[in-house]
Amino acid sequence: MSAAICGTGSYAPDYIMDNNRIAELVETNDDWIKERTGIRKRHIAKTETTTFMASEAAKRALENAGAEPEEIELIIVATLSSELIVPCSACEVQREIGAKNAACFDINAACSGFVIAYNMADAFFAAGQYSTALIVAAESLSKLTDWTDRNTCILFGDGAGAAVLKNTSDRHYNSVTHSDGGKGWALTCKNRLDLEEGRFSREHYIDMNGQEIFKFAVRRVPELIREVLQKNKVEQEEIAWYVMHQANCRILEAVARHLGEPAMKFPMNLQHYGNTSSASIPLLLDEMNRKGMLKKGEKILMAGFGAGLTWSGNIVEWSI
Repeated sequence: MSAAICGTGSYAPDYIMDNNRIAELVETNDDWIKERTGIRKRHIAKTETTTFMASEAAKRALENAGAEPEEIELIIVATLSSELIVPCSACEVQREIGAKNAACFDINAACSGFVIAYNMADAFFAAGQYSTALIVAAESLSKLTDWTDRNTCILFGDGAGAAVLKNTSDRHYNSVTHSDGGKGWALTCKNRLDLEEGRFSREHYIDMNGQEIFKFAVRRVPELIREVLQKNKVEQEEIAWYVMHQANCRILEAVARHLGEPAMKFPMNLQHYGNTSSASIPLLLDEMNRKGMLKKGEKILMAGFGAGLTWSGNIVEWSI
């Protein structure tokens, strides 16, 4: 039994902030940002909330799958930036789309969130508990960004992506997930619940040691990919696409080099969205789906990596 992706959807806010606008806030320029990250612009939520974006992406995924909301038995939302503590974002999505028969919960696994949400739904399917699920990843990272910090404000954007999953009799692929809490200090953001008199300090915004995260990603992600392939007895040549967390073009290029794979197998859209954490993989997956880039039967390896530190990967056989 295997969780097949039967439909995808995404949503990005209307407001777009390009690198020239960033250069008005901190000492930088368009060329400097593009050279170091590959990012040209990012979508920023001005009026949209995380749960609104999640719901819109979910509606589009349902439409793409030709599925009715009542068919959904499980909703998992991956987010680190919901505007709500309770109710959970998944319950908000349930209400907005009318998925009255679904069990709902959120997870926070940062940039690995969408991959881990898929893995969880797949495990529920294998246990015989559910047969149809909706997984969503949505982030409003702009609300957690210090726009005076050049190290982080050039990177992040907002958006959401979703996928409808159905249990099939196709081959099941085993996933891989790892964590290293000892390196959690490399990417942090403190909860604002403990603020006194509503005063924010630097620790209440995203703080990142970019060099440490880069070293982590270029070391661990190729190891992760090889482990996923070995665990499933799949050769690299069988993978049509590596759909990766869209963190930085240099990271993705380095992973491709480590694996000896052509860069064209590592599609990117971070130039248009920036780093959207958990939402980056489903945003890219939906774009590829709607452009007709994905062919039925192709093997796709998804890999997320980021704060925690966490890294997770799986193989999906495209079924649309």
